[in-house]
Amino acid sequence: MTTTRIKTIAYWTTTLLGPASFVMGGIIQLTQSDQAVAMMRHLGYPVYFLTILGVWKLLGALVTVIPRTPRLKEWAYAGFCFDLTAAAASHAFVGGTATDIVAPLGFLALVLASWALRPASRRLAAAPVAPRAVETDAAWAATVAASTR
Repeated sequence: MTTTRIKTIAYWTTTLLGPASFVMGGIIQLTQSDQAVAMMRHLGYPVYFLTILGVWKLLGALVTVIPRTPRLKEWAYAGFCFDLTAAAASHAFVGGTATDIVAPLGFLALVLASWALRPASRRLAAAPVAPRAVETDAAWAATVAASTR
């Protein structure tokens, strides 16, 4: 198997286990299951927060698997990172078990792996870098030298 093929398989595996798993969480939160409501109350958040999280999780999961939309993908991955680190911190702040705290961080590892392994077609193009003018560097150096006298 080629390196490219292995990377592609690793990308889709981590994407299905990480970001795409947000579909299940989003549905559970949108339907406001008894377990989800109990967890929100335990963590001290209002129940309506489930709707907000559910919508964003579903949209983020959708964006990560559809082709193109690299800028939206960056936002989705960032949102997943915010969600998962906030989940771990929330559990820690209310005295949650080690499992409650570590579980979101395990999913975070999958999300980060998916982000790192994504193919070039799913990445933002690098911004062009303006060439640096030697004259600009020389002018800056002269300004600094003059100001230190």
